[in-house]
Amino acid sequence: MTNTTLREPAFPDAVITEAIRWTEETGPLDDAQALRIAASRASDGHARITERALHLGERIGLPSEMTRARQWAPWVLLGLVALIVVAGLGLAGNVVGGGERHINVIVALVSLLGLHALTLVLWLVGLWLPAGSFGTASLGWIWLSLTARVAGGKRGQAPLLLRATTGLLTRARLLPWAFGLVSHGIWSLSFAVVLAAMLFALAFRSYTLSWETTILDPAFFVRAVQVLGWGPSQLGFPVPDAATVLSAAPGAAGQRTWAMWLTGCIVVYGLLPRLALVLLSAAVWRSRRKALQPDWSEPYYRKLLARFAALAPAAIVDADPGRMRGAAPARLAPSELQDALFVIGFELPPDMPWPPAALPADAAQVLRIDGSAPARRTLLDQLAQAHPRAVLLVCHAASSPDRGTERFLREVLAHCGECRLWLADANGEGAAGRWIDWLRDTGLERITASDSLDAALQGLSAP
Repeated sequence: MTNTTLREPAFPDAVITEAIRWTEETGPLDDAQALRIAASRASDGHARITERALHLGERIGLPSEMTRARQWAPWVLLGLVALIVVAGLGLAGNVVGGGERHINVIVALVSLLGLHALTLVLWLVGLWLPAGSFGTASLGWIWLSLTARVAGGKRGQAPLLLRATTGLLTRARLLPWAFGLVSHGIWSLSFAVVLAAMLFALAFRSYTLSWETTILDPAFFVRAVQVLGWGPSQLGFPVPDAATVLSAAPGAAGQRTWAMWLTGCIVVYGLLPRLALVLLSAAVWRSRRKALQPDWSEPYYRKLLARFAALAPAAIVDADPGRMRGAAPARLAPSELQDALFVIGFELPPDMPWPPAALPADAAQVLRIDGSAPARRTLLDQLAQAHPRAVLLVCHAASSPDRGTERFLREVLAHCGECRLWLADANGEGAAGRWIDWLRDTGLERITASDSLDAALQGLSAP
């Protein structure tokens, strides 16, 4: 199955999958049960890896911490927005709150746009540099870090989830855009608050706007006002002419022109770029969000795919070409049998618990063999001496019977009165039908196979 046909996990599941990968960098987790559950619940490799990660993540508390993070994220963002709004109001107050009601337009413009321009340049540079060069200085990073810290506390998995999240964003080339979506949104709100506060103050109070210098040529300010005013003028904002700029005390019309020029500069060089970048970041997020998936080509994931492939039932090995179907060995006479029950675990996975629960109390022997030739010979010697009336052979349902299994069953039948198969860990895979078909095809119909222990034991207990 190609990667294009595989179901990809949702972003929260992808984060947990990556978090488990980082966790296992320091050592593999005990995943025997998780592998079996994932293999039974999912049909393709990537979905199985995700199911395994979710099962392991549940053990160390990752899903619950992700849920808390989603619950806290809006509140942390709201608190961060409140701080930025208060800061914006402070900036506006510094500009229009002076007791002398005198505004130096150049100083006001630098104070309102200076930090914005610096952070915007850093963000733009960060688009071309390696991921994370300026990420930790953005409001988006601050929001994500605070959310993880609040949700996870001091002993939570916040660093692990944060690393997994930023790793996925980096791989999808979305890290600056995701942080930018938050940062530009907060900056836009801040400028909106500043503009609202300034316009309210300028509308209902009288201010004197001018510029001051000690060493610069007045012609510099004339040129600077005209250059900076070009952008706002395209939206209809007025630009002070040279006479107004050079005038020591412009009239009411000149003051109004200065005020609208300052407002237009904040709109054009502050608010509008941030709003445009919010829309651009949202568009990039929508176009690339499907790439927020683990890198399945990583050796870690390739190894997991190989482990899942090894769990899949192999095709049943057919009999040798040209070999005739053999008959089952003849039953032993009742006088040759002893009233004993043998329970034998045959080639079971190492992690399967043994002995099984609910075994009958009259079982004479409860053994487990690995299927090697010496182990088989030792067991067959015991059966030849005991000649038990019944043998319950416990096999792994997902395993595939082959010619070696057939030979072993025939040898067991030659030394007992009845043999039955219990197919453990069937997990609804239809294993019983597969084994029954194989028993019929090999001439071993007298061996009953069942995926239920109770059904396999029915009638085997001592009378």
